[in-house]
Amino acid sequence: MPLSMLKYNTQAKEDILPPLPNRLLSLDFLRGFIMVLLALESTELYSYIAKLLPNKGENSLINQFFHHPWHGLHFWDLIQPIFMFLAGVSMAFSLKKHEKELSWNQSFVKVLKRCGWLFFWGVLDYMVRINGLSFELWDILTQLSFTTLITFLVAKKSPLVQFSISLLFLIIPEFLYRFTHIPGFNQAFVDQHNFGNYMDMVLMGKINHGGWVAINCLSTTAHTLWGLMAGQLLLREIPGNKKLGILLLGALVGFLLGFGLDLLGITPIIKRIATSSFVLASGGFCLLFLSISYWWIDLLKHQKNLFFFTVVGMNSLFIYLFFEIIGDRWFNGYINAIIGGFSNIFHFPLALGQILSSLTIFALEWSLCLFLYKKRIFFKA
Repeated sequence: MPLSMLKYNTQAKEDILPPLPNRLLSLDFLRGFIMVLLALESTELYSYIAKLLPNKGENSLINQFFHHPWHGLHFWDLIQPIFMFLAGVSMAFSLKKHEKELSWNQSFVKVLKRCGWLFFWGVLDYMVRINGLSFELWDILTQLSFTTLITFLVAKKSPLVQFSISLLFLIIPEFLYRFTHIPGFNQAFVDQHNFGNYMDMVLMGKINHGGWVAINCLSTTAHTLWGLMAGQLLLREIPGNKKLGILLLGALVGFLLGFGLDLLGITPIIKRIATSSFVLASGGFCLLFLSISYWWIDLLKHQKNLFFFTVVGMNSLFIYLFFEIIGDRWFNGYINAIIGGFSNIFHFPLALGQILSSLTIFALEWSLCLFLYKKRIFFKA
């Protein structure tokens, strides 16, 4: 990874350091919370737990930690929207921090490089397969490279313009799904037969059997734009309770529009093709989660015991790439073999050994984030 992607302080102490100053702790916590959930998922912990439960139906709690198969919404369907939403919040704070030292052109070059690296890592994540190399655009980082660029380009516009552009990015795919009558791909919200699947054939010559489509980057641009708007709101010199009220009002509007479109049978909530109703409803949850975190951590000052999450959140790009690339292709299997060997020696039940292995992998990944944090090393695209 290029040295330009590292920011570090060589004066860091070896003990656990206090939080960095001038940061929105609720943002660091939320980002860390999401990354912890993703890291645990990468160890297959949720799958191992699901095997132990007698009730694996639609209404089981553990089922919320897996994507909905198509029309509907699970908790796990909110993870990517929150990830992209928080990227927008972070951009607002980053632009504010550097507004006096960087011109717009300099900031644009910086963001362009960041988007290029996000695209590169996103493609690399899916590229290496057992049977050879593959070009795929379904990774969250490739989508984030697009949404980040669009969000930066409108960052200095008024909130009304930003919101209008976010709606435009919802309307365009809605139109394409409904009114492009391409033979074999003319069923707007049917898996494997929609416009998103057609575009995947054009871009990659293949269709994702899980129903995911690359042009999700269009509608999910709204998530990053709304994150930018939320971040800019939090930076305004107005009372915190007023900021909280605006965030909660935005969440309510997202819920009413998103679930309303679904319940009225206009546009179904489908995460895998990021329908407009899904983006609106999940955007409501993004605003709600930020509101709760901001209220509890930044307004009420409950700032103790956040370190477990913030140490991961401040190196979110690094840990994501680690468990997606190194973990998935080598590290997880290596640790599983070690823990599995000890489990056999001590005659642990298979399920217990699998869960122990997952927790061990996560503990080692968290410790790696701790090491980087103590050294003040933060990986940035």
